[in-house]
Amino acid sequence: MSEYRVPSKDYARQYGELLPELLPLLERVLLEEEPILGESVERFERAFAEHTGTRHAVGIGNGTDALILSLRALGIGPGDEVVTAANTFIATISAIVLVGARAVLVEPDPGTMVLSAAGLEGALTPRTKAVIPVHFYGRLCPMAEIGRVARAAGIAVVEDAAQSHGARDASGRRAGSFGAAGCFSFHPSKNLGAFGDGGIVTTDDERLAEQLRVLRNLGKIDKYDVRAITSNSKLDTLQAALLGLKLPRLDGWNARRRALAARYTRNLAGIPGLVLPEDPGGEAHVWHLYVVRTPRRDELRAFLKAKGVNAGLHYPIAPHLQKLDVDLGYRPGSLPITEELARTVLSLPISHELTDEEIDYACARIQDFFAHAQQRSAAS
Repeated sequence: MSEYRVPSKDYARQYGELLPELLPLLERVLLEEEPILGESVERFERAFAEHTGTRHAVGIGNGTDALILSLRALGIGPGDEVVTAANTFIATISAIVLVGARAVLVEPDPGTMVLSAAGLEGALTPRTKAVIPVHFYGRLCPMAEIGRVARAAGIAVVEDAAQSHGARDASGRRAGSFGAAGCFSFHPSKNLGAFGDGGIVTTDDERLAEQLRVLRNLGKIDKYDVRAITSNSKLDTLQAALLGLKLPRLDGWNARRRALAARYTRNLAGIPGLVLPEDPGGEAHVWHLYVVRTPRRDELRAFLKAKGVNAGLHYPIAPHLQKLDVDLGYRPGSLPITEELARTVLSLPISHELTDEEIDYACARIQDFFAHAQQRSAAS
């Protein structure tokens, strides 16, 4: 039971709904399958590839490793540059640094809050080998335009789709199907989440898929035949079974998120000092997060917490301003849009488990906050 009247997510509600099917599924897996790379992993890989419209999907231990192993399989390493959005989660940048490449951080479009084709084009150098467009908050990047720039420059596209499971453009093309590789996280908080960690890489390239299967498994092509020094990062059989149960529900869950996002937008439109997220329409946004912006972010968050509404921060410190053990080469003030977003973004509760009444309650409290703020301003 959540301590909040409006939680950001309620796992108990989700698993309560799934339990009648989940318990016999887990019993079968425990009694009949191998714990590592069991049949449920292959079954889920096939289903996820079909869902994304790709030829292959390779289960990985987590979303960060999905990025790292994809970059490594594409031959990216020391001396190379990889372009990505400056406002992304640190895992995207960590993956680039961990393969020995330089992360080139580009300001997002201030309206969409995702990487633009113009931003990519302006960051290209002779050392650029790849771009990682991040479908941030659940919104697809403009992949047709980014793809054209990437093809002209001869660089690889590796999608960070950790927050965009199921998103698709007007043609029906899904997140994870636009680049050489699509990298997903199944962290429990995601639209499609495991009960623990997990990840997957989608690709149409059979050779890349085979490389990934070797790189995820200590470099082994057989039990004792090793061809690479690499990590051990496989999707667990139990997690794959659980994800396979959830996958057919994903589009319905995303539709529910879109309905809740529209409810927020209707209720909060026109409030001075509150910037609402843009809706690209269709299914190009799956609303992993509903992120508003206000210069009074910290006051609003504290007010909502006191009223039982669990609003989150994604993310309050820009990656280039983190106190890291490596120097990314950026200084305070060098990425002003990203820094402004870090100061002003606030994630309102959104998940398919939430009710209309809970969203309405959160909206009413936000309206109260700004009404009181106007009154105080008028009185002064």
